[in-house]
Amino acid sequence: MGVTRYQALADDIAHAIREGLLCEGDKLPSVRETCASRGVSPSTVFQAYYLLEARGLVHARPRSGYYVRALPRALPPEPEISRPGGGSTSLAISERIFDILDSVQDRAVAPLGSAFPAATLFPLERLGQAMSAYLRRLDPHDTVEGLSPGNPRLRRQIALRYRAAGVPVAADDVVITTGALEALNLCLHVATRPGDAVVVESPTFYGALQALEQRGLKAVEVPTHPRQGIALDALEAAIARHAPKACWLMTQFQNPLGSLMPEQKKRDLVALLARHQIPLIEDDVYGELYFGHARPLPAKAYDTQGLVLHCSSFSKCLAPGFRIGWAIAGRYARAVQRLKLATTLSASGPAQGALAQYLERGGYDRHLRRLRGTLAAQQERMLDAVARYFPSGTRVTRPQGGFFVWLEMPPGAEALELHRRALAQGISVAPGPIFSASGQFGHALRLNYGHPWDERMENAVRELGRLAGRRRGRAAAGPG
Repeated sequence: MGVTRYQALADDIAHAIREGLLCEGDKLPSVRETCASRGVSPSTVFQAYYLLEARGLVHARPRSGYYVRALPRALPPEPEISRPGGGSTSLAISERIFDILDSVQDRAVAPLGSAFPAATLFPLERLGQAMSAYLRRLDPHDTVEGLSPGNPRLRRQIALRYRAAGVPVAADDVVITTGALEALNLCLHVATRPGDAVVVESPTFYGALQALEQRGLKAVEVPTHPRQGIALDALEAAIARHAPKACWLMTQFQNPLGSLMPEQKKRDLVALLARHQIPLIEDDVYGELYFGHARPLPAKAYDTQGLVLHCSSFSKCLAPGFRIGWAIAGRYARAVQRLKLATTLSASGPAQGALAQYLERGGYDRHLRRLRGTLAAQQERMLDAVARYFPSGTRVTRPQGGFFVWLEMPPGAEALELHRRALAQGISVAPGPIFSASGQFGHALRLNYGHPWDERMENAVRELGRLAGRRRGRAAAGPG
């Protein structure tokens, strides 16, 4: 979807602030003046000013107007491309992951380590209305006909969204699952056998490592750039050395780095794997959360041989508690459908029906535009806080979508110790080692900016920076 008028106006004013045309303390034109000069409605101006305020670029003075704030500090540099060891690793990481994830469930804890955005960002009331409307008109036959591969109305709506984005998907291609993680596990199961090697990014989503461990597979970690994703030359070398049977990758807003593979690189990735007849399990749960003017196409868009097993869900962008995902599995579609039928039979029928009802009524794209604007603004506030509070030598990513940043602390800082110390202060983080099969990234953190930026979140980042700096200072001083 294209950028809205208020977003365009906000971006133009933000550019003027960053270029120094508008300076700290300058008053923005009044709503009436901006309406006249820009030819827009008062509503457009108010929304643009609210967005600029959320980004931390302006602030409101009661009965006076909006004024330019001090610019955020210069951001730390981005991390460099990762350098995993190059071997294949048998996994035994689940217990550490579970221990850490169990610690972030407490509502009283500042949720920088959370895997989801704030629940308040989702249209829960409208989803409830859609559920009620669906159940009132429920056709008894739907309770049987909507079993695997899923509710026909929902599958049609999902296919329509892909087609609108330029990806040729038919409703019959879609298999509804209980969240994206089930879709990914089904695809992994049909593409591999125990003992096989599977390529993953470095760092990678810890859920991928758990899935490989449970299936008895070996992980081959491949260098990954924080902005452009997996390195294709290193991937080709890993294929020659390890003969992997599948790749599990996030091409868009990768968790935890936030990297987005450029369009040509996705084409090259699909072509490379096609030459070797290696299936790509594409985890695309963050694809709708882009900050640009148009949704980037997934690798599935360039698949002509049915080797891309594309998985996504509504969990990160619309309805996390509904646990509705899907797989578009190409030549493996029938195997995935049969495995779904033989294991969990069907995802929740009422949840599928409610989502179909919600999508048919319209309003999803309007919700997504608001959500993307909110997340982009919250990312700016987090990056500014990292620049203010973390010690010199810190590196941090600048994702173009999603709701995570990856932060690498200077030598001497230890992520696992920082996790323990922060938790004692009521702050959760996701420490780097849980994103690595070989336990790398002991100095890194994944931070979630998907929660409203308020004093609590500001203070949490400030305290993390203090803890990181204190630990580094002790390490530099040495023992004794």
